[in-house]
Amino acid sequence: MIEIRKRTMTTKTTRYDIADHLRTPKEMAAYLEACIEEAAGDAAFIAKALGDIARAKGMAQVARDAGLSRESLYKALSGARSPSFDTILKVIKALGLELHAGPSASSLGASGSRRR
Repeated sequence: MIEIRKRTMTTKTTRYDIADHLRTPKEMAAYLEACIEEAAGDAAFIAKALGDIARAKGMAQVARDAGLSRESLYKALSGARSPSFDTILKVIKALGLELHAGPSASSLGASGSRRR
């Protein structure tokens, strides 16, 4: 009797981490903008995106620049909670990003003026 052994190959994978790919301020801003568009009002999702950017820049430095402890910054940007708007503004500034506002797509489609 001939014995045949079946050789199985396993594929080794590593976890994808967006923070490893956010190298420039332009890439970080584009990532945050895309996340804001996809968030559909989910503040925790946006906080998680800010956490990804903070990890790319270095969480300890971002915490110092934002005037927060590193531990509180990790908690605030974990995506498990929605941090205060004050914290969001501090982090955005510490990341070297700016917050902008513009008309929503639905308001651009509205005809006529609503002013009276």
